Amino acid sequence: MNMDPLMVGILGCVLVIVLLVLGMPIAFLMMFVGFLGIWRLSSFEAALSVVAKNLYGVVSHYPYTVIPLFVFIGSLANAGGMTTQLYNAFDKWFQKVPGGLALATIGACAGFAAVSGSSVAAVAAMGRVALPEMRKFNYHPRLATGVIVAGGTLSFLIPPSLGFVVYGMLTGQSVGKLFIAGIIPGVILTALYMVITFLLVKLNPLLAPQMRSKSSAKEKLKLFFEVWEVVLLFLLMIGGIYLGIVTPTEAAALGAFVMLMILLFKRKLNWKILREALFEMSRISVMVLLLVAGANIFSYFLALSTIPIFITQWIVALKVSKYLVLLIITCLYLFLGCFLDAISMMVLTLPVIFPLILALNFDPIWFGVFAVLMMEAGLITPPVGLNVYTLAGLAEDIPIEEIFKGSIPYLVSILLTLFMIILFPQIALYLL
Repeated sequence: MNMDPLMVGILGCVLVIVLLVLGMPIAFLMMFVGFLGIWRLSSFEAALSVVAKNLYGVVSHYPYTVIPLFVFIGSLANAGGMTTQLYNAFDKWFQKVPGGLALATIGACAGFAAVSGSSVAAVAAMGRVALPEMRKFNYHPRLATGVIVAGGTLSFLIPPSLGFVVYGMLTGQSVGKLFIAGIIPGVILTALYMVITFLLVKLNPLLAPQMRSKSSAKEKLKLFFEVWEVVLLFLLMIGGIYLGIVTPTEAAALGAFVMLMILLFKRKLNWKILREALFEMSRISVMVLLLVAGANIFSYFLALSTIPIFITQWIVALKVSKYLVLLIITCLYLFLGCFLDAISMMVLTLPVIFPLILALNFDPIWFGVFAVLMMEAGLITPPVGLNVYTLAGLAEDIPIEEIFKGSIPYLVSILLTLFMIILFPQIALYLL
């Protein structure tokens, strides 16, 4: 029996939701539904061919090597003690400020984000370093955990960001341009996180008791010289991309080599650290590449079903403001963020949403920043905030409800940054 392609597409989307609720891994459910849909709309041979070509094409595509390389850099940076150095440096500078340890945590997260694109890695690293220190000085668990899970989201925005890499892979946009576009919004969001933290402590001083000694100007300056590796790596990788000297792939390879040389020079590299970094690199890379392959297969099916074209034409025909459409997309992402992790949200929604964004004449690089900010929100929203659960595994005595409550004020910062880039798109596009 012949069935309208649009109806097949709708049934496929319903099946995705059903399998998602049943707990099937997103990468495999997209491959499975995509395979069935292509088979129904074309042939069994064509469906097999699409699956095989996409699986091979994704894992063999040279530019995608940025994923394992950037994850490798972040793993080595953490193992080499760079996280602790960053935290100590920012701590000395914020000692006189109310909530200094919390502010130092955000600063260290931003610094770590400049060499690592993994949000979960940032939360795990800072959770081991900053949480014991804040608890030692009687910081309220809600504030202590909130700044860590929120600060960890900066690794998804500040380049080199895994979020931008995945967005570029799914939409065909320049990863280098996306990295550059994320710099100013990343600085703004970091500043807003700090402002929110400062205001929280000023309103309720019991959140962060002041019982610490002060550091001299000489000590502060000395500690900043100890984090030269972060500055060097950021300038080599992001500066090299901005000046057009290296591609993102070359920048990642250069960063990985320099990081290895730094650890060798400091005598902090051993087989255990190298083995753990390679394992982390392999685990995250396989997860991301399978998600991208699944998204590509599902996108092929959606294209055959004409769903993206139908939705785009229908919304354009309504002649409503494109900013109203953007508001609806924002609400959709906030809703999905309650149930899906960041990358899964991206791979599930972009095949349908991205063609609509292009039809509404939004800049695709600008929308990349918008999408990554929305993914950041999903990392801390209940009940499935990946950053929250990562930290909960390190702080088992703190109720997960407390961590979620601590992260909510920082969700306001993300939405404020989002509002700013909508009102002033040049915030994201100025450096391009």
